[in-house]
Amino acid sequence: MNTYDVNGRSAIVTGGTRGIGKAIVLQLARSGCSVAFNYSKSADEAEALKSEVAALGMKAFAAQCDVANTDASAEFVKQVVAEFGAIDFLVNNAGITRDQLIMRMKEEDWDAVIDTNLKGAWNFSKAVLRPMMKNENGGSIVNISSISGVVGMLGQSNYSASKAGMIGLTKALAKEVASRNITVNALALGLVETEMASEMNAEYREKILAQIPLGRLGNVDEAAEIVCFMLSDAARYITGQVIQADGGLAM
Repeated sequence: MNTYDVNGRSAIVTGGTRGIGKAIVLQLARSGCSVAFNYSKSADEAEALKSEVAALGMKAFAAQCDVANTDASAEFVKQVVAEFGAIDFLVNNAGITRDQLIMRMKEEDWDAVIDTNLKGAWNFSKAVLRPMMKNENGGSIVNISSISGVVGMLGQSNYSASKAGMIGLTKALAKEVASRNITVNALALGLVETEMASEMNAEYREKILAQIPLGRLGNVDEAAEIVCFMLSDAARYITGQVIQADGGLAM
């Protein structure tokens, strides 16, 4: 695997205990970065991941935190600053789905997805800005969006809206903080092999695969590699951009 220049830095990855988030945590640790991540219920998975990061020789911090809760998000960031001394990177990865046609969608399913995916990204971005502004080299934020936020997906009005909102947040925030040497970018992922993807029925999976020019789903390590590049010094002149990694599905 490639590694990028994030050595000696510190990062927060929301929703970091499984899937794409876990892969990002481990790739950052392999690249010499101390990593903090939150969890909602999976305390055992969080402890196991902390051990994996420690085995790579890096510091890890984990705590339970609902990203949709503004005060809890701010407190989590405060704890990370106390633990690591600084925050160089933020990856807004935490996300949920509650798919349903809009005529059948419950209000609570709309609210849950918007609050976790979009408000969660806003909460953590807001909380890390002051610590990042104190850094000599600024910082970097990567928002994990989706092609669902680029083209819209049937039965995903809540998810598509949240991910499109993350793209708008990315571009607006990038303009606000560029003068402080903080970059903000989004990664719009296509279908990635995760627990969620494994639950797709075979017929639907084949239908999706037929629409992907590269003929396969992505994997979590590929996503993690791209994120590490976007955070690294190699990408310091990139901001306000949306990078699509979807096998060509949304081109």
